[in-house]
Amino acid sequence: MKTYCITGGAGFIGSHLARFLMKEGHQVIVIDNFCDYYPLAYKIDNVFRSVSAESRQSSPKTVKRVMKDIKGIPHYHLYAADIRDMKALLGIFDFHDVDAVIHLAAMAGVRPSIRDPFLYEEVNIKGTLNVLETCRLKNIKKNVIASSSSVYGNTRTLPFREDMPVDHPISPYAATKKATELMASVYHHLYGLDTVLLRFFTVYGPGQRPDLAIHKFTKALFEGREITLFGDGTMKRDYTYIDDIIHGTAEALNYVEKKEKVYEIINLGESRTVSLEELISLLQEKTGKKARIRYESQPPGDVDTTYADLEKARRLLNYSPQVAIEEGLSHFVSWCKEYYHF
Repeated sequence: MKTYCITGGAGFIGSHLARFLMKEGHQVIVIDNFCDYYPLAYKIDNVFRSVSAESRQSSPKTVKRVMKDIKGIPHYHLYAADIRDMKALLGIFDFHDVDAVIHLAAMAGVRPSIRDPFLYEEVNIKGTLNVLETCRLKNIKKNVIASSSSVYGNTRTLPFREDMPVDHPISPYAATKKATELMASVYHHLYGLDTVLLRFFTVYGPGQRPDLAIHKFTKALFEGREITLFGDGTMKRDYTYIDDIIHGTAEALNYVEKKEKVYEIINLGESRTVSLEELISLLQEKTGKKARIRYESQPPGDVDTTYADLEKARRLLNYSPQVAIEEGLSHFVSWCKEYYHF
């Protein structure tokens, strides 16, 4: 049994990863600040789903109550702490002999980063620096860190390869993710921290954040509300199902633990583009509901297309996404029906 620390472990990807690692027989240390970026109930449900405990309907309402109710669950330790708080991080690592860190904690979202770039700089850059420095001080040499497909900006060459220049991000969020990659490179060079950075491409599935398109569109369809579509509907995304992301992340963790002198940036996507119009059409089919659409101009910071080249992921991680968008949306719609009682 190994001990893994997941920052942002009460979030969408982090909670799925925690559950996966525990099923594999490992101990998980979860650090999350339970910020109000989206309603607390979602993160509370994520925690309980990680440990296979009660359903959302009986979940407690406060983080303090969550901490009390999950206390004593084998191989799962939850800390309500902020990665901006270096003292808190060092205190947590004083209690655990951690084999590797999976750093997922960040302020997410392109559009909110334009409204509050200082918050994104503070959490995503300073917070990541705190995590890397904690690893240095505690001699934790193995790391997997979340980056993002947003670093590619409006690169015109498709699909996106990891060796392409990414010097022109078009949002503060994307810039902070590029900075994350650079800081990890510095700590690898100076202190020998072996690191794999994963550029995630639009992750979706049960428990997805409520501010993301698939979640918002599905909920609006069931509730009979209007869908706001930004741009002309031709904007394309490489949607990646959560199970594929978790398996890819687990393989990245296995890779970095087995190799020496590792610094790699790797795409994790499905390597298929779906336009917003196609997405809505598929969701109408899966929900049996007719969409009412209101068009608005494309916001600044939104890229036109994301599309992952997976050659490197296949070569280094034996990564091969298994869940096509049609199947993934079926799973998500089923979860949505159960979660919201539609």
